[in-house]
Amino acid sequence: MSQVARSKENLGKCMCMKCPTYTFMCKMRNMPGNMMAMMGDLEKKEHVEAMYCAFEQSRCMDEEKGCICEECLVHKENGLDKAYYCMATGGR
Repeated sequence: MSQVARSKENLGKCMCMKCPTYTFMCKMRNMPGNMMAMMGDLEKKEHVEAMYCAFEQSRCMDEEKGCICEECLVHKENGLDKAYYCMATGGR
């Protein structure tokens, strides 16, 4: 697995917010933190509830409801070969 850059460019390509596993309640709970992440330097962030392939698994999601990692440009451009990065750090 390659190292995914924690950049605003990659965040813009990220499809995590559209994933069926990322529930509405999880999005609402994490909206303030995600908005702050977009304004700051992502390289310095320890955790963001998005771009799980670059950070770590979610602290909010607890049930697999479908995965769209393989459709994501970040996944493709970084040669990733796993899925469900939101459920397990490093994916499954």
